[in-house]
Amino acid sequence: MSLNKRKRVSKIVNPSKSYPRLTFQNAIDIVLSGKRSEGLRERTLLDYAKMWRYFTEWLAENYPEVENLDEVETDMIRNYINWMKYDKRKYTGHKFINADNQEIGLSDTTININLRSLRSAFNYLQGEDLLEINPMDKIRLLRQDIDLTNCFTDVEVKAILREPNLKDFVGYRDYVGINALLDTGLRINELLGLRMADIDFNTRFTTVKSSQSKNRNSRLVPMSTHVMKLILRLYEENSRHFKTDRLFLSSYGDPIGPNHFNKRLKYYAEKAGIEAKKLTAHVYRHTWAKNMILNGCDPFTLQKIGGWSDIRTMRRYIQMDISEMRKSHDQYSPVMRLKRTR
Repeated sequence: MSLNKRKRVSKIVNPSKSYPRLTFQNAIDIVLSGKRSEGLRERTLLDYAKMWRYFTEWLAENYPEVENLDEVETDMIRNYINWMKYDKRKYTGHKFINADNQEIGLSDTTININLRSLRSAFNYLQGEDLLEINPMDKIRLLRQDIDLTNCFTDVEVKAILREPNLKDFVGYRDYVGINALLDTGLRINELLGLRMADIDFNTRFTTVKSSQSKNRNSRLVPMSTHVMKLILRLYEENSRHFKTDRLFLSSYGDPIGPNHFNKRLKYYAEKAGIEAKKLTAHVYRHTWAKNMILNGCDPFTLQKIGGWSDIRTMRRYIQMDISEMRKSHDQYSPVMRLKRTR
């Protein structure tokens, strides 16, 4: 006759985990504190706070009964997406732009930026065991069509370069900046953060420091002799008036920011008669990448110069239009090659 052995209980079968009830302000404070400790830059943290504020202000207006984080449901976020896409008027609440004259509905790109920020915040809170059910789990980003018009043509570039007044301090500074963007593919923050100490005139390389780089990796970026000469003259002009080795300054000697410089780029493009295209510094980066490939640069070298950590990201910068595809096909088609060698 066997004895009944006593079983030792070692684990709780169905542990009931309690979750705190967080207000929306508590939640974003926790997210920002945690993300700051992970080393995120302040401008990224500001974007988190801004996107969170947009969402919670919309919630307060449309779901006033929702006061705590755990009350947010997936359908609410879907309604928020529809509101952004079909009902939100651009620039509402802006200090200097009249929203009444603006279009209704945000672009898919802008909406996806909002959603990525919200997803990151909710994922962080869930990962910290502060949220049981993540309402973003079933939310997908909007599908976006590939934009084949996000580059300037050679004709458009030449037209833009004719617009800055090279006898004016601001005009010459902008002319140097435009040439540098087209020559190096630098991101706008990387360009505006350049100092003379970053540039080696013997090797014609500039160092993009990790503090300026988007992915926190420093890298070397080659420059042409033409752009080196333009930069040297700009520095000499700066030195006559200001005591700093920064290159891109206002007429008062202050560093200029991305928004200000993008407005300058838009101004010159509109004066050149360019319409129906985005007119920011990022379009110059697309233009640089695409032309580097068309002129024979191999993708891996381009990836290293441009500072992309993933070659799949780089591929989005070099979309080819129909005429370029036709030209490449005619040049590299096996049939056409064999025909030429008969």
